[in-house]
Amino acid sequence: MRRREFISLLCAAALWPCAARATQQGEPLRRIGVLMNRAADDPLGQVSLAAFQRSLQQLGWGEGRDVRIDTRWGENNADLVRKYAAELVSLAPDVILAVGTLGAMAVQHLTRTLPIVSNGCQWTDKDKHPRLRASPPTLRSSGRP
Repeated sequence: MRRREFISLLCAAALWPCAARATQQGEPLRRIGVLMNRAADDPLGQVSLAAFQRSLQQLGWGEGRDVRIDTRWGENNADLVRKYAAELVSLAPDVILAVGTLGAMAVQHLTRTLPIVSNGCQWTDKDKHPRLRASPPTLRSSGRP
């Protein structure tokens, strides 16, 4: 459970600059895109998403009040993950949380301007870790390169 909490806090920390701006009156609703590799009914995926949402609440973010979370579930299906990555990028969120290598690579392939936070990634030489390719760096990963 400590690892999930750490990952959730890492993702929430990536949104900290947006939190500072959101406290000002008249600020628009911030948007977070979440791309999960798991199926929507997967218990581990639900626990991870709930931990992320709790971390946001602890930082003062309320869904529907100052943040909107758009979640897509890729079901470990490469075609679905690519489709949902494109959907999330087209929504132009303030940040994208990509859970797993497949999702992180799909999102990184589509954008160099949106900030991306990833976790649960296992990069190989073949994958060419996106953080090493990105210019400017947009990917923040809690996984090991």
